[in-house]
Amino acid sequence: MFSAFTNSLKIPELRSKIFFTLALLFVARVGANIPLPGLDPRPLQDFFAAQTAGGAGSLVGLYNMFTGGALLRGAVCALGIMPYISAAIIFQLMTAVVPALSRLQQEGDTGRQKITQYTRYATVAICLVQGVLLILALQNPERLFAGFDQETYGAIVITGKAWFLVTSTIFLTAGTVLLMWLGEQITQRGIGNGISLLITVGILADLPGAVQATYQLFFAPVGVTTLGAPEAVLMGFLLIAVTAGIVAVTQAMRKIPVQYAKRVVGRKVYGGQSSFLPLKVNYSGVMPVIFASAILLFPQQIFSQLGAALDWRFLVDFSNNLLRGHWTYYLIMAGLILFFSYFWVSVMFKPIQIADDLKKYGGFIPGVRPGEPTAKFLDFIMTRLTLAGAIFLTIIAIFPDFLLYEFNVPMRIAIFFGGTGMLITVGVLLDTLRQIETFLLQRHYDGFLRKGRIRGRNPTAARASTIAGATDLRNVGSLYLALGVIFGIGMIAWILRSF
Repeated sequence: MFSAFTNSLKIPELRSKIFFTLALLFVARVGANIPLPGLDPRPLQDFFAAQTAGGAGSLVGLYNMFTGGALLRGAVCALGIMPYISAAIIFQLMTAVVPALSRLQQEGDTGRQKITQYTRYATVAICLVQGVLLILALQNPERLFAGFDQETYGAIVITGKAWFLVTSTIFLTAGTVLLMWLGEQITQRGIGNGISLLITVGILADLPGAVQATYQLFFAPVGVTTLGAPEAVLMGFLLIAVTAGIVAVTQAMRKIPVQYAKRVVGRKVYGGQSSFLPLKVNYSGVMPVIFASAILLFPQQIFSQLGAALDWRFLVDFSNNLLRGHWTYYLIMAGLILFFSYFWVSVMFKPIQIADDLKKYGGFIPGVRPGEPTAKFLDFIMTRLTLAGAIFLTIIAIFPDFLLYEFNVPMRIAIFFGGTGMLITVGVLLDTLRQIETFLLQRHYDGFLRKGRIRGRNPTAARASTIAGATDLRNVGSLYLALGVIFGIGMIAWILRSF
């Protein structure tokens, strides 16, 4: 497998794509560390550091994880790429219920480009709304963060509130638009899905801190309780088992055999071959977990604030039962994941359309009549697969909480043993490796599953690809130079700050 990574750098076109992707990801991480003018992020960071779970159990902690810590730093890219993802999900769902958008989607590239343009406009609108709400919350943090005291932690906004509201909203919107553009450039000219890679890099940005926290668990100072070798072996085994389970379920699919009838067109015979229809076990991906986590937080906040305002103790107790660590939370969480799993499949999976397409091209499932019986058969199979996928998502979503409350593993470490971040990271890395392997197979290299070696190459194609790769490197050479200067300045500043 390591030789396959080496071979990926031997192909000029692929090498250029990899370096281009890494360069733009570096730009995104720089934007996640530039604070807004007039904002002091230290009070917010100190407040979240003093919390039991570091704020990871709230929607703010979930959003901060997706932004790679940019939210708690008060960075220019504090909104992250989530407004664009929200707009894309909204339009993706609307295409199923709005006939005009459905017709646009069926028009091919032209229609999809229009929908993409509408998604960009919606992203800007969402950024403006979220930016204003975020700035207002930072100006009055005690309204959003229960227990925050400005006399204890200090003021977050240290400049004029009106001017700060205007300028920071513009900066936050520009930061999200920049990330949106970077993601589209990575998708077009780089390797992998740009938007997904930006989220993954943001999640992995806390990996060094998690490694440091893990080290402190086993090598704490004298007088502090530490874990021993058996716990270390158990944690390593759990990490490998959870990662392997996520990979297995993410890749798992039910192959429905499809037989195509022979057709005679002129003097040629078409069809007659056998194929299969892949139905993924986890068809909805990580979306049900994200929706369930976000929706479950709002009732808890509403009931808590309403009970405190009206002095209704039963509302306060009920809201406390909706927090992590209570069986009520996990029961409702499992129900929401199950609901959104079936909802996503009902919106995105169209068995009637698939059955009509199979019938149109002369395909049929052995033992099942074409048309409506095929649609019912596919719906029955997908219903059972969705149940299995929802159960898997529920187990992965609550596994970090199990480590947190049963074994007192810090949340900073537990999130890498499952949860939303782990699902996204594994899925995106698998998709990126799949694209790299496609390049290797096209250039007559072995993929990641075998020892990499050259089987044979076309000299003309190799020479053409070398020229193309050199041209691409010259085009982005100035970008690499600028990023190298920024990286050097950042390293010097980090060394000076350390001393």
